[in-house]
Amino acid sequence: MSATSPSQFDQTIERCRPADVTPVELEAADLESTAPDYLRDLKRECTRNGLFPARLSVDACFDEDCSLHTQQEVDRIRGYVRAGAFLGVGTVTVDCANVTNPEKVSPALEACAERAEREGLSFELDAPISLER
Repeated sequence: MSATSPSQFDQTIERCRPADVTPVELEAADLESTAPDYLRDLKRECTRNGLFPARLSVDACFDEDCSLHTQQEVDRIRGYVRAGAFLGVGTVTVDCANVTNPEKVSPALEACAERAEREGLSFELDAPISLER
């Protein structure tokens, strides 16, 4: 007997059936735009081809110790979180090899992670820092 109560989603998840689609990972750099019209057409084209955009990967760069640069990069990532929600991906992955000022970057990325959570997405960070969520 489990000490935890059943999830409110258990019944829905138990009734899931496999779909004949192929999950794919989209690279943010390959998106021509994050405008809703473009994303709508991309989602429709994926569906026509039996593809499901399951993950969106974003390459980020925080190699300057500059608040303006950090804010611009975080705004760009936030735009991809919004695009991922529009496309219906489950996860947005941010990859940044270098972080010059972790004290400046960490809170900004934590805000992006919170935004992703509000949108119903998982947020994964592949970086030399970690988030305190």
